[in-house]
Amino acid sequence: MSILYVMAAEAEYGPHLRARIAPIMTGVGPVEAAIAVTRALAERAGALPELVVSLGSAGSRRLEQCGVYQASSVDYRDMDASALGFPKGQTPFLDLPPVLPLHTVAGIPLATLSTGANIVSGPAYDGIEAEMVDMETYAVLRACQAFGVPLLALRGISDGADELGHVDDWTRYLHVIDEKLADAVDLIEASHSA
Repeated sequence: MSILYVMAAEAEYGPHLRARIAPIMTGVGPVEAAIAVTRALAERAGALPELVVSLGSAGSRRLEQCGVYQASSVDYRDMDASALGFPKGQTPFLDLPPVLPLHTVAGIPLATLSTGANIVSGPAYDGIEAEMVDMETYAVLRACQAFGVPLLALRGISDGADELGHVDDWTRYLHVIDEKLADAVDLIEASHSA
């Protein structure tokens, strides 16, 4: 099975992942992710991958620090057209619910995910129902949907227990997450080669 791996930032791409995959690096945030993944899939239009795997870090106040989870669903927390009568998270005039399901595999814990263009820290978690937050997955999913390719999203919890004040607060545990994400990649590769 052909798999296209996608990551946002070089800081998340440590030695364990480097030994296994060569991902498309999108840049940070939903806009950059949508552009990069749409371009990558368009370039492969004659031979699309059978699966896209988006992986990297996420924040969470509820999940285990340095734990790795696959997103069972994702929402777009920046979308708010509630003043026009649309539910928060639903894109107006698009026939999609506010929360979208994602492809999953057995053997990796599940968690709900919320994507937005902001870094979530401290009290900002109070308004988010999802168990973890990131800045790219919803955009990657929408690009995948445009090409009919399923998306699996893996996230290691890099922060959230304490408030963020500096980039080091995010990067501190990325080396641990790198190793755990690499193990998850091995599981995905094994399950999709069978």
